[in-house]
Amino acid sequence: MISTSNVSLSFGGRKLFEDVNVKFTPGNCYGLIGANGAGKSTFFKILSKELSPNTGEIMISPNMRLSALKQDHYAYDAFSVLTTVLMGNDKLYRVMQEKDQIYAKPDFSEADGIRASELEMQFAELNGWEAESEAGKMLADLGVPEENHSKLMSEITGGDKVKVLLAQALFGKPDILLLDEPTNHLDIYAIKWLEDFLLNFENTVIVISHDRYFLNKVCTHMADIDYSKITTYTGNYDFWRQASELSQRLLTDQNKKSADKAEELKAFIARFSANASKSRQASSRQKQLEKLTFNDMPASSRRQPFVGFDIKREIGNDVLTVDKVSASAKGEPVLKNVSFTVRKGDKIALVGKSDLAKTTLLDILAGEAKPETGSFTWGITTSLNYFPTDNSKYFSGGEDSLVDWLRQYSTEKDESFLRGFLGKMLFSGNEALKKPSVLSGGERVRCMFSKMMLSGANVLLLDGPTSHLDLESISAVNEGVKRFKGNVIFTSHDHEFMQTTANRIIEIENGVVVYDNHITYDEYLEAKRKSH
Repeated sequence: MISTSNVSLSFGGRKLFEDVNVKFTPGNCYGLIGANGAGKSTFFKILSKELSPNTGEIMISPNMRLSALKQDHYAYDAFSVLTTVLMGNDKLYRVMQEKDQIYAKPDFSEADGIRASELEMQFAELNGWEAESEAGKMLADLGVPEENHSKLMSEITGGDKVKVLLAQALFGKPDILLLDEPTNHLDIYAIKWLEDFLLNFENTVIVISHDRYFLNKVCTHMADIDYSKITTYTGNYDFWRQASELSQRLLTDQNKKSADKAEELKAFIARFSANASKSRQASSRQKQLEKLTFNDMPASSRRQPFVGFDIKREIGNDVLTVDKVSASAKGEPVLKNVSFTVRKGDKIALVGKSDLAKTTLLDILAGEAKPETGSFTWGITTSLNYFPTDNSKYFSGGEDSLVDWLRQYSTEKDESFLRGFLGKMLFSGNEALKKPSVLSGGERVRCMFSKMMLSGANVLLLDGPTSHLDLESISAVNEGVKRFKGNVIFTSHDHEFMQTTANRIIEIENGVVVYDNHITYDEYLEAKRKSH
């Protein structure tokens, strides 16, 4: 078990946590949720004792091993893939190192023999004889090919590094497991394997994720950071969200009833307090007014943006024809004779292991890049708006405020009009006067959606539109794209976004279209499962 006692932490005068008392028990998986900036990753650092709180302490049951998913993809470049996984069980790895050092001595003494015997006993108790095969199987299950297990970490791709570091965190059955965004950059097969692993994991798991489907699938409890406190709830993310919305609604309704009653009583008192025959009733009403209670509703750190796309022109039946498009990126061919047609109403999810291939295709369709061979033709009724995975070029102009930034993309230049679109994406009041150059990743994404909502385009190209967003903003984008009446071609790693938005799946593997069907994402996954 791991728990906190009166943990508080402030940064630069900003209070992240205040007197947090929370307990995480074995056999449960807790989804740690909260708005961007609420302190989720910081709380993980406190739990792993990488960061010390201003007050309070972290209590871990004796002899329990805590393991956390590492975020530094270059920390193990000097080690082999298999060794990196074994390092996840620090105690076992230290025993292995010392044992190897002793056996490598040219002048092996009697004391060395005694120590080696002690280490062999520890090695056996820690299941050392099975360790390499267990690590190798875990890597293979995650999709890291066996020929890479002996390579240095510096020699493998970024995608495989993510899987190795995940295997490192999971290796050796830790008692407490901290996973910060474990599904980021994983393919669908690795995510499915991780879901199954966590469902069968018998110890304590605390996970941060912006994937709502993943939270619903693996979590038994939610741990919600809000009001500088952490409160745990039984149930998965959907259950927590519905219960939270109901609670807020009931609280609002109760306060409205109290406010209405107060106004009624005040009016009666004002009308009759000077009337001698009614003075007793007025006095009674005054006492009732004084007894009325209003439930305090603390300002939540959560805010729900609004995403909605209006179409200026109805789209025709002929939307897009892609004919034998080939292209390279970073010196490697990523698209090879890609062909497909798009008709009115298609909302297409591009899937496949190579994010670079999908991004390259969207860049070409948006006119940001040119194919090496082949061609594509947009229908005469189409108008495009592109959400790129890298939006940095949109924020390098040096504008003084977000209002000025948005004005360049609008035919209507009036400030109140522009503030309306910024306000929908939570940039209200002085927030709209921020300099674009100081925005966080999530704020830039919200600005891009303000820009896109202005356009009136009937085709949206979206490359990872939910990246950097909190759960509330992801839900808003999801709902906005679902309601959109035009065509969409998009990439995403968010299962629920793909399942609820796409009506057609195109899979690109090794640069080639290997699957194209009018089908939902879950139906596609089931078809893939059966074909394996």
